Amino acid sequence: MKQTLVTLMVAGSIVLSASAAPQLFDFKDPKGVNNAVFKLDAPLEAINGSANGISGTVTFDAAKPGDTKGKIIIATESLQVPNSMMKEHMQGGRWLDVATHKEITFEAKEFKNVKTAGDKTTASVHGTLIIKGVAKEITAPITLTYLKGKLSQRVPKMEGDLLVIRSTFIIKRSDFAINPGAPADKVSDEIELTLSIAGAAPQK
Repeated sequence: MKQTLVTLMVAGSIVLSASAAPQLFDFKDPKGVNNAVFKLDAPLEAINGSANGISGTVTFDAAKPGDTKGKIIIATESLQVPNSMMKEHMQGGRWLDVATHKEITFEAKEFKNVKTAGDKTTASVHGTLIIKGVAKEITAPITLTYLKGKLSQRVPKMEGDLLVIRSTFIIKRSDFAINPGAPADKVSDEIELTLSIAGAAPQK
């Protein structure tokens, strides 16, 4: 009887360890609805756009959300604005130079002020943002929502878990050599970025 109890306890601890193991979430969304929104609000003109060419992976452990690591990638050619001429300028050499710099990346390196309540974790994430070949260290607020067993509700017939990431922060256009000489009254130097994405960890 004693041996049976020991065996059950060991087996239970193995199951708990396995369930608490870090998971790899893939942010290449098969539905194509993951998106990043950017806003520039200058006195003379407001520019709003979005991008949906998002990929990357994040390693997340529900038991240790502060250990989260990963990289999110945005294809620069997927950035869209309503005005076709503005889009042409945006993709040109003075702005994002899409032909040369095909990706915008953010690599998360450290999480601070981590607070978890239920399935939601808030924190400050520190990492490296690369735009137009220029790398800058930034810190941004972030919310991670871990939705265990919810993948099938987003992608039918695919069982697994979801990790939803939300973040809004401001960068400076001039810091990344994005047409730094443009008049600030027409093109704001501040760019507000909002990330709304979900990553999938299918069951194997």
